[in-house]
Amino acid sequence: MTPNIPFELKNCPGFFVAGIAIRTTNQDERSDADIGRLWTKFTSEGIAGQIENKLSEDIYCVYTDYESDYTGWYTAVLGCRVAEPFHSPDWFMALVPSGSYRVYRPCGEFPACVGNTWRQIWKDGSMRSYIADYDLYKAGAKSFNETETAVYLGVM
Repeated sequence: MTPNIPFELKNCPGFFVAGIAIRTTNQDERSDADIGRLWTKFTSEGIAGQIENKLSEDIYCVYTDYESDYTGWYTAVLGCRVAEPFHSPDWFMALVPSGSYRVYRPCGEFPACVGNTWRQIWKDGSMRSYIADYDLYKAGAKSFNETETAVYLGVM
């Protein structure tokens, strides 16, 4: 089990996320900078408002196409859940497969609490599927600091 962070186990249906992507790694804290740039582009260019057929205003950050484990390269996709996949030169389409997920509820100051949750998860990589994991950022927060989030970790 992952130290110090409670989670619940859920079976989740599969879905698609359309958005923008970057290839990164957690080595030398590169992912912090890369995903930070992805968020800057996403917000400054109003990407969420450009995605067609989205199911809600919630934002997803999907981690997929793992080279190996959390120490290797992977693709981070920042976008919105869509009704069905579509082909577009503008968007990267990520599949989040149906399956079992550990769901963590980050505690503490947002957004640092999300990164802290992931650092705790990395201390114990057991049972991970390394197919797709994701962060869910619920729409409708009164302020940025009050954003409700959850980390979904794909497990076997």
